[in-house]
Amino acid sequence: MPRRKRNAGSSSDATGDSDDSVEHEKTDSSQSDGNTRANTRMTRASLRLSQSSQDAPPDVKQVVDRDESPPRTPTGNAQSSESDIDVSSPSASHDESHAKDPSQKDSDSDPSHRPKRRRFHESYNFNMKCPTPGCNSLGHLTGKHERHFSISGCPLYHNLSADECKVKAIDRDKQDEERSQSQTEESRHATRHQAPTPRQVRYKEKVVEMRRKRDSPLAKEQKEKNMEHRQSHGTTREPLLENITSEYDLELFRKAQARASEDLLRLQGQITEGSNMIKTIVFGRYELDTWYHSPYPEEYARLGRLYVCEFCLKYMKSQTILRRHMAKCVWKHPPGDEVYRKGAISVFEVDGKKNKIYCQNLCLLAKLFLDHKTLYYDVEPFLFYVMTEADNTGCHLVGYFSKEKNSFLNYNVSCILTMPQYMRQGYGKMLIDFSYLLSKVEEKVGSPERPLSDLGLISYRSYWKEVLLRYMYNFQGKEISIKEISQETAVNPVDIVSTLQSLQMLKYWKGKHLVLKRQDLIDEWKAKENKRGSKTIDPSSLKWTPPKGT
Repeated sequence: MPRRKRNAGSSSDATGDSDDSVEHEKTDSSQSDGNTRANTRMTRASLRLSQSSQDAPPDVKQVVDRDESPPRTPTGNAQSSESDIDVSSPSASHDESHAKDPSQKDSDSDPSHRPKRRRFHESYNFNMKCPTPGCNSLGHLTGKHERHFSISGCPLYHNLSADECKVKAIDRDKQDEERSQSQTEESRHATRHQAPTPRQVRYKEKVVEMRRKRDSPLAKEQKEKNMEHRQSHGTTREPLLENITSEYDLELFRKAQARASEDLLRLQGQITEGSNMIKTIVFGRYELDTWYHSPYPEEYARLGRLYVCEFCLKYMKSQTILRRHMAKCVWKHPPGDEVYRKGAISVFEVDGKKNKIYCQNLCLLAKLFLDHKTLYYDVEPFLFYVMTEADNTGCHLVGYFSKEKNSFLNYNVSCILTMPQYMRQGYGKMLIDFSYLLSKVEEKVGSPERPLSDLGLISYRSYWKEVLLRYMYNFQGKEISIKEISQETAVNPVDIVSTLQSLQMLKYWKGKHLVLKRQDLIDEWKAKENKRGSKTIDPSSLKWTPPKGT
């Protein structure tokens, strides 16, 4: 007979098991002696469990009770998924255990087949708290949740209490229900040109009367109260809104705040420990999945989705905020000087010291797609070269690279990124080629800063291979020198040697290193280039002089 499944709970649960088993022994007289002994052993084990739990110290018992309590979501609501919580009842009938398939005996006894019980600490991050000073994270602006972790849902920030938010939520639900009932009744008798109903006329008169009462200016006491509130709390609290407008308009504003907070909470979803990572960003007409964590402010990092303006790179919380921002944003291209333009492709030189906010936002955006990037806020010693593609709406970000204004090791690239929507289209090689073009103008030999990311190493290896094969294709002499290749292409000799070794074009013979001209590789590269017509940088379109001090 398969053993009955019991809840591992507090002492009251164990006693319930023992009482149930004793009562079952009295009523069921048809059981065998073996079943009776099995039930007796179960009863004794249950009694020992209850005694041990009663004898335990108070602090230990509290820990047990807390660990075995149902897990709760960050909003305070208990989970209801049967896969996460053990819901077996201690009063389950003995006949049901007999009715089980005997083949399930092994699966019931095997712990791997049992549903995993989630603990409280697995679904709740104790380190998370509301950023409002003096707030204990209890309550929610919507009145429907027990906890909050952001300013948008903080009752204290909005100068309310948790109980007031719950009362307002009940009133809003009643008004919505009454409105839906009245609309249903009116739709039955609706005509194409229907005059306002008496209820609508009365409501309009009421609103007009409420707004007429608010024509008088603020009293002196109210002004002093508002000033005192502003001086004591500053920007950590919302300004006092009472008597600024009519009660009707203030209530509409409160409803809009509660609705926006609920929408943000729905977008945020369940917050678990270690999940402070932005999953997707809305960037222009694209929605991009992120690859890595980026140190955005904590209030934004908790959101599952971030909205970013594709021109000024300002980050926002919701689609509504982004839409309003786009209606007012005057930027249509990156700040700084346009140093290159050919067709729809442009490159802008942005100084990290002159446009600090833009460059910081660019670094935060790039960290979502780069693993080894460590520069976020100290952008003043760097120049950023931003590549864009223009259309009738503006210059859209394609990618960028940054370089130090004064590099001791002649690094021509510190960080480089191609946006995911423009990858595998040749833009990465264009950025690399542009960085070496700047090195040629400066009459220097450049190299990217190490370590390179995985995608960066692949892109640079491909670029160096293409540069060397093009040089071999155009070379007409008999003797070739690595130094001459470096001076012609501005590629570091170390990078040239490593690329020649990977192509098996560098051999050691009779005490000398020889560069082999492999015609098969050159012909293969030429055929691919003619077929795909890769994007290239035109040096004649560059209008740039090296910055002073470099």
